[in-house]
Amino acid sequence: MDLLPAETSSEIVKKHRFRSLKMVDLNYEEVLSDVPYGADYGKLDNGLRYYVRLNSKPKMRAALALAVRVGSVLEEEEERGVAHIVEHLAFSATKKYTNHDIVKFLESIGAEFGACQNAVTSSDETVYELFVPIDKPELLSQAISVLAEFSSDIRVSQEDLEKERGAVMEEYRANRNASGRMQDAHWLLMMEGSKYAERLPIGLEKVIRTVSPETVKRFYTKWYHLQNMAVIAVGDFSDTKSVVELIKTHFGWKVSANDYIEIPKFLVPSHEDPRISCFVESETAGSAVMISCKSPVDELKTVKDYRNLLVEAMFYHAMNQRFFKISRKKDPPYFSCSVAADVIVQPVKAYIMTSSCKEKGTLDALESMLTEIGRVRLHGFSERETSVARASMMSEIESAYLERDQVQSASLREEYLHHFLRGEPVVGIEYEAQLQKTILPYISASEVSKYSENFRTTHSCVIKAIEPRASATIEDLKNIVLKVNSLEEDGNISPWDEEHIPEEIVTLKPNPGSVVQESEYSNIGVTELILSNGMRVCYKQTDFLEDQVLFTGYAYGGLSELPEDEYFSCSMSSTIAGEIGIFGYRPSVLLDMLAGKRAEIGTKLGAYMRTFFGDCSPTDLETAFQLVYQLFATGVVPGEEDIKIVMQMSEESVHAQERDPYTVFANRVREINYGNSYFFRPTRISDLRKVDPFKACEYFNKCFKDPSTFTVVIVGNIAPDIARPLILQYLGGIPRPSEPILRYSRDDLKGLPFTFPTTITREVVRSPMVEAQCSVQLCFPVELKNEKMMEDIHFIGFLTKLLEAKIIQVLRFKHGQIYSAGVSVFLGGNKPSRVGNARGDISVNFSCDPDVAIALVDLALDEILRLQEEGPSDADISTILEIEQRAHENGLQENYWWLDRILHSYQSRIYSGDVSSSFTVQDESRTEVRKTLTPVTAQQALQRTLPFPCKKQYTVVILMPQGSRIERLKSTITDPKVQAAFAGLAVLGFCIWRYSQRSSES
Repeated sequence: MDLLPAETSSEIVKKHRFRSLKMVDLNYEEVLSDVPYGADYGKLDNGLRYYVRLNSKPKMRAALALAVRVGSVLEEEEERGVAHIVEHLAFSATKKYTNHDIVKFLESIGAEFGACQNAVTSSDETVYELFVPIDKPELLSQAISVLAEFSSDIRVSQEDLEKERGAVMEEYRANRNASGRMQDAHWLLMMEGSKYAERLPIGLEKVIRTVSPETVKRFYTKWYHLQNMAVIAVGDFSDTKSVVELIKTHFGWKVSANDYIEIPKFLVPSHEDPRISCFVESETAGSAVMISCKSPVDELKTVKDYRNLLVEAMFYHAMNQRFFKISRKKDPPYFSCSVAADVIVQPVKAYIMTSSCKEKGTLDALESMLTEIGRVRLHGFSERETSVARASMMSEIESAYLERDQVQSASLREEYLHHFLRGEPVVGIEYEAQLQKTILPYISASEVSKYSENFRTTHSCVIKAIEPRASATIEDLKNIVLKVNSLEEDGNISPWDEEHIPEEIVTLKPNPGSVVQESEYSNIGVTELILSNGMRVCYKQTDFLEDQVLFTGYAYGGLSELPEDEYFSCSMSSTIAGEIGIFGYRPSVLLDMLAGKRAEIGTKLGAYMRTFFGDCSPTDLETAFQLVYQLFATGVVPGEEDIKIVMQMSEESVHAQERDPYTVFANRVREINYGNSYFFRPTRISDLRKVDPFKACEYFNKCFKDPSTFTVVIVGNIAPDIARPLILQYLGGIPRPSEPILRYSRDDLKGLPFTFPTTITREVVRSPMVEAQCSVQLCFPVELKNEKMMEDIHFIGFLTKLLEAKIIQVLRFKHGQIYSAGVSVFLGGNKPSRVGNARGDISVNFSCDPDVAIALVDLALDEILRLQEEGPSDADISTILEIEQRAHENGLQENYWWLDRILHSYQSRIYSGDVSSSFTVQDESRTEVRKTLTPVTAQQALQRTLPFPCKKQYTVVILMPQGSRIERLKSTITDPKVQAAFAGLAVLGFCIWRYSQRSSES
């Protein structure tokens, strides 16, 4: 099987450009340039470095950052958590801005809180990031001035600190869930003997609650020196020189408060004997094994170093392919397993293997993981495995090269951050593509296999088993390590047994269909085809990304049509079919068949629709359409082992949900708001035991059998003269059954049985917790009238943004009691009929201290009622209009946005055969709502959309730790003690390798 096929006449010119890219003359001792490619790079007299790069993706936007080589490892004992507190205070108050005015200003220009203004504190660094519009001359200067404020003018008063303690504490509390506790334990084990072990970025609760302004200020002025900082600006600028001048204007005159102190280096000691632990976590999502081997960070200075990086990457590709295949074998030792590596702190790189397995399966999982690494050390990877890894990497660099002029500014910003913080060279994608094209074909299987040496248990190894209930012991784990090491030393691990891989996805090409009707809709740039088998295909050619084509196919009729006795079996059909293989091949076989190709296809069965969706390279469009053809033309037949694995995984998942307090909470919210219908009820073990796998697969096969029921929308870099023949061959070639299968009218579908409570419902869900957590969900019923549907759909989008912003302002900025809040609308329970009103709900959710949850709910209700009775301010309306407009402008440059909009145009209740007309009406409706949105119309919409007054009908569900002092919560009773306690509040004021970074939407 040729994994790097020669060019054919059907390949597009863009692809040819990569294939004809010249190779380089290799000199492995050549030093990679320290000057970052593409950037205007320099240093001011005060020590600040800057990187400025022109990039037009997205248009009229800039990705900015202030990088500071200061993290939690620099903290003294009484400062533990202060680096993170400083980051929070930056957005709260500076010399120029007070009371979170920075947040308000940035939102007023369309930079949404969280999404476009954020910061992260890790062990070694702090980074402040902004993503701002620059279509007005003053905006870029103002945004850079904000970064300048962060560099030396963060205000640290007693009042500022008290206001922010609650938000920091809530972030601390959120990180003390099951995942956080497991990460903490593993981190301490890995970093044992170093200062990093005692300097988690989130800090200590005692410090967060009691640290003085003087201590925070001392840390800030000591370490926030301009020589420790860099400003990065990547965006759609007219030129770089003017941006450099802005940086000089805002930063050039600054002088650091203290003399420069060189950042100390903190070592992490190595150890020969593995550190082994068993971690019992009652709330964990399942059993797992983590193996981490530490090593000094590799240098990346020369071409030889870059080659080593490619060899290492090939190892991960090949190893992960193997782990996936093992997980799909008979009686697999784990459900999933993967290997990766990353720099976790400045001096240390970690090589990490993680697996998830069945309960009481950690010993088998550990043995399999270590055995497989040992197998590679003894026998190596095969030439085929190496070729598959090489083809995958070649495909990745090819895609990156083709889209080198379309990279998002935020991605380029990351490259320059790594240059400043880690010293990683930035050589440019064109040179990287040349290097990889030159080097990859000559990397041998034996070279790739040697990277298994990094996973020896004698190489500063940490092994950890995670279980919900104790079964394995440390001694058991040690014995497994000794057993596998002995097998390897004696050469008693057999070679890898490879599967047979078919050459072609479609062995017999179908007869092409024909076009029976064609329509052009020039105003939105789409072409619609009705094919001879009844399938409707709509495509839009774009140039947003050179190497992306997206598509979605949908048909009406889904799980709502099923009787209750068939529902549970059929609702699992996608899961069961996916494990068996929905394209005529087992997933492990298909993985190799698709090596070197970028074509991903998935399916979804919903209440009212069944869909397939895909993402591929334009040159792999034929492969993607072949997979769609196989989806319809082949049937899924369950085997005994397939069923066993799927049901075992499903049972583990259900058990994990029952252990997780947040899942229990979410299930109760759903039950209260939508009733106890089997549609909304959580799956139980008893439900799984009723599942008929044969019926599930039979239903899945029916769902994707009749092409005449499907509409397919394709968006991306497709050349019609190439794409149309493929559409006719593989989509038009899908055979149409003699009798319609699952053909439904959208107006006749069965609606889901749900009814929002007609009165006030308040309930506390108490759950056993290792550490106290509290989550709140406040919900209101929503009903959109048919006659004003288009208008109110857009109104409700603006209202959710308004409510979210105002609740954050009250609960976080004013009272300092939450970290963040979310407001969302759910209308998905409505059948897609073209008539009738639409019902749903708007929900407000946040987490907080359990002792103030009730008071915060009442504050949120007060604020929503105030908005209904008094309306928002002009500034509020201006801000949400600006945020929405900026998001809309970004969307216009994205394939995903256009795909979603065209799909919604087809599925809109106003669609009557003309997708262009439907699209236009929706667009005009948005424009009209924007024109009419004022404080008065927003107030009216809040009264019209929500119950008015809002306090007359709502549900609130609060997750509390079991044994909380709050015994009961009823709508007719308020607790005066809680209210009194709250009155005093104004006075009181990644997987493990990425764990060192703590994100904060400050």
